[in-house]
Amino acid sequence: MEQVINYLKSNKENYIEELKDFLRIQSISTLQEHKEDINNAARFVADKLKAAGMNEVKIIQTEGHPLVYGEWLGAPGKPTVLIYGHYDVQPVDPIELWESPPFEPTIKDGKIYARGATDDKGQMYIHIKSVEAFFKTVGSLPLNVKFLIEGEEEIGSTNLESFINQNLQMLKCDAVLISDTSLFDDGIPTLTYGLRGLCYMEVEVTGPNRDLHSGTFGGAVANPINVLAKIISKLHDKDGKINIPGFYNDVLKLSKAERQNFKYLKFSEKKFARDLGVAELKGEKGFTTLERIWGRPTLDCNGIFGGFTGKGAKTVIPSKATAKISMRLVPYQEPKKIAKLFTKHIKKLAPKYVTVKVSELHGGNPVITPLENQATQAGARAMSKAFGKKCVFMREGGSIPVVATFARKLNASPVLMGFGLNTENLHSPNEHFSLKHFELGLYSSAYFINEYSA
Repeated sequence: MEQVINYLKSNKENYIEELKDFLRIQSISTLQEHKEDINNAARFVADKLKAAGMNEVKIIQTEGHPLVYGEWLGAPGKPTVLIYGHYDVQPVDPIELWESPPFEPTIKDGKIYARGATDDKGQMYIHIKSVEAFFKTVGSLPLNVKFLIEGEEEIGSTNLESFINQNLQMLKCDAVLISDTSLFDDGIPTLTYGLRGLCYMEVEVTGPNRDLHSGTFGGAVANPINVLAKIISKLHDKDGKINIPGFYNDVLKLSKAERQNFKYLKFSEKKFARDLGVAELKGEKGFTTLERIWGRPTLDCNGIFGGFTGKGAKTVIPSKATAKISMRLVPYQEPKKIAKLFTKHIKKLAPKYVTVKVSELHGGNPVITPLENQATQAGARAMSKAFGKKCVFMREGGSIPVVATFARKLNASPVLMGFGLNTENLHSPNEHFSLKHFELGLYSSAYFINEYSA
């Protein structure tokens, strides 16, 4: 292992320059005008997998954006690891808040700034280079490796689940290694053993059949924006509990041991609030902030629009108002069931003088992994060696819908070995990634390959 680690150390600067090239590709999956950028990003990944030593690499077209697959199966009798990641990124809006161009990587204070730096190009690229280091030094890997890199994670992995269902033998593995989560804190090696799921809905309220002059018609018809705001305001009670009947029926309660483990992490709520620029934190009564983020379901309005939103004034009663609402779910809540409960409740809240349409946009199942799992323990040992500190375990408030699919369909253990930080502005302007953690990630990935092979 020493020569593999030394090779990674000596080539770190080269990897950063390669990562810059990757980050310059504007692979925004939700915007159709970036379709060619998406294809360029897929080709970049495929080329790097070939250069790393994968002996079968292919770009697989889907009904949406392409998948990139690569494999090396030269270690018969040894475990097989599937490494998953995504090359697509979020939009950059609002562009005026970026301190440097989002697709021109900039290094400042030991961090690389660009859209996709931490989510997920920087983290995913770690594994390609760690695998390459084995081939460049010892000529082979001590286990079997498959890569599956997608271009639709930021839009709900629309075509990935069907691809997995149709290619179970191709993707067969013992563990799935994923780096799309975070460290608990700067320099603290962390494995994530639980993810929240997601149920993402859209609510459209329609009043009159066209936009109306608010002087001529004001007071005669209901304003859809006002009605929608009232509906949203009734989705929580005064203690932060979600008011949808049946919503909590399947929630897996936090164990006493988990709550003790969260206390052991010595999370500072004051520092958390200060970093966010808020005077105090707010959430479901009776739970700590970590418990709310990691182990409790939530409901949030992610966007609301309708009527006139430009500069200046336009006195109008809009015909329609729309809200995007997401619910983060915990084991054992099911997105489809929650979507039905949500739809039923919204329609019950809607007054007769408007029409309400509720649409399910996408969702994903929550997941939890036993800590005693062999792959998880190998991951903990690997990170401890790389960081020189004891690895800690945590849950994550976010969602990676495909993780539950991998666990269920492939009967494989997810190893969520993240190297980012939640403070790195993923999905926000000025996204960045610590180059220190990029380097420690290279070593962690290499150590994991060695540890799990045993």
